[in-house]
Amino acid sequence: MVCHFLVKGRVQGVGFRWFVNREASALGLRGWVRNTEDGHVEAVAAGEQEDLAELRRRLGHGSRGSRVDSVMEHELTESEADGLGPFQIEGAW
Repeated sequence: MVCHFLVKGRVQGVGFRWFVNREASALGLRGWVRNTEDGHVEAVAAGEQEDLAELRRRLGHGSRGSRVDSVMEHELTESEADGLGPFQIEGAW
């Protein structure tokens, strides 16, 4: 299963991408997380349905210092998982 998540709130400048990376990696998910230009964080994750549901729950709770106002989720086609490797942060330097 493959899902796209869009997290809105105070999620930039508070270590949220690193939080998502740690949580997704711990769940054994493949994919990526990155900041969006409009101040949100988005992620694409592939794995078992139960693990994706747990990631969704953790995203809603957020990391220390963050404030999650909403998590939007939609399922992608399985082909979207092609080329996804171990979970990583995109655009981090």
